Amino acid sequence: MTMDKAIDARQSQAFVASEFDESIVPALVDYIRIPNKSPEFDPDWAANGHMHDAMALIVEWCRAHPADRMKLEVVELPGRTPLLFIEIPGEIDDTVLLYGHMDKQPEMTGWNEGLGPWKPVLRGERLYGRGGADDGYSTFSSLSAIRILQEQGISHARCVVIIEGSEESGSPDLPFYIEHLRERIGEPSLVVCLDSGAGNYDQLWCTTSLRGMVAGNLHVDVIGEGVHSGDAGGVVPSSFRVLRMLLSRLENETDGAILPDWLHAEIPVQRVEQARAAAAVIGDRVWARFPWREGVRPMTDDLVDLVLARSWRPALAVTGAGGLPDLGDAGNVMRPGTSVRLSLRLPPSVSGDAAAARLTDLLTRDPPHGARVRFEAQGNDGWNAPPLAAWLEAALLASSQTYFGRPAMYMGEGGTIPFMAMLGAEFPAAQFLVTGVLGPESNAHGPNEFLHIPTAQKLTCCVAETIRQHAQRPRQAS
Repeated sequence: MTMDKAIDARQSQAFVASEFDESIVPALVDYIRIPNKSPEFDPDWAANGHMHDAMALIVEWCRAHPADRMKLEVVELPGRTPLLFIEIPGEIDDTVLLYGHMDKQPEMTGWNEGLGPWKPVLRGERLYGRGGADDGYSTFSSLSAIRILQEQGISHARCVVIIEGSEESGSPDLPFYIEHLRERIGEPSLVVCLDSGAGNYDQLWCTTSLRGMVAGNLHVDVIGEGVHSGDAGGVVPSSFRVLRMLLSRLENETDGAILPDWLHAEIPVQRVEQARAAAAVIGDRVWARFPWREGVRPMTDDLVDLVLARSWRPALAVTGAGGLPDLGDAGNVMRPGTSVRLSLRLPPSVSGDAAAARLTDLLTRDPPHGARVRFEAQGNDGWNAPPLAAWLEAALLASSQTYFGRPAMYMGEGGTIPFMAMLGAEFPAAQFLVTGVLGPESNAHGPNEFLHIPTAQKLTCCVAETIRQHAQRPRQAS
């Protein structure tokens, strides 16, 4: 292995293209067919076996396309989803940690004709189906990036690849594995996460922050059973109206603003500047990339404000409901209760657990009409990247220019990756490359999710270049 050798970009591109065509895309096709929903959406995941089927598929590919001296193990703590742990020795005394997940979101309705969550469909450069982009490709890209270096005789640090199975449920199992594997993980100085978004498919996008989240079920009960609405209307308070009143404590229904000041945070100046640069590059696609109904408008016309709104401001979504019959079954009945699933996104610097506790008090204290109110919530912290080291900034610029033909861009993302907050606290001196293939219309979690294959290939090459420059960076730098 050579310490200061440069990557042959053409050789890298040819290697990755061949790997995707011959083995990775076929493996992802089989992976998409497996309905390995995250435990929150499949409580019987262990008995159903889909998670283990997905793990077996990934392991089989890794063993068929191994990196030099690779050690692979499936770790499964009692009662927890399995975790793939791969260790690849390097030529320098340092560690790079690469992260992804293999569990999936549920089906969701609204898939276009000919498409479906567990039906892989290849149309041009897009591979449709649940989990290909979020985040099934990550194992294949991580291992391929390391193999690029080894194929060309280029030195790299020791690499550890972790692929978990509970990310879409908030990673409840991951802290136990991090503790269990602490000594084997070591002290990474670079963390690579391939589970994030992209503003377009034209350049490398680096995530600078992730929002936290409070997710929970809000229940309002008023009577023990349904009664005739003509008899009870005007006497029994509507559980839906009580629910609406409680949500008004949290959100201004006119403009969607989140009301409690403790759910807001000051936005760093650098993040505002990065949002301005991202908005200039993306333009109207900040909002136009969503499948709007005719006549519906975004929350504001200010593009910079929209970028900041989806990355640094709190926002509420009601993602599910209970106690409401289908329209065809809705009789003239005063229902006993109403429940909703709340997803409250938090600024990166607001504590998820603290917000969950205060939000529970806000929603359950002094309920209207004495209604029985419960809020079952879980909080997850967000993440704000540490200052970018000069070597990493140079690596990202060079790799994006080489493989995409345009400079790298920086932007906060609105989603939550609990692992980043855990690692940020565990390894405060580490540098982070958080990136991904979830660009316009890729629609993770929704219908018509797709993996943009050329972006995944270019991203794989960029990761290889970053790992190379990590090994060659000045040793006193972080």
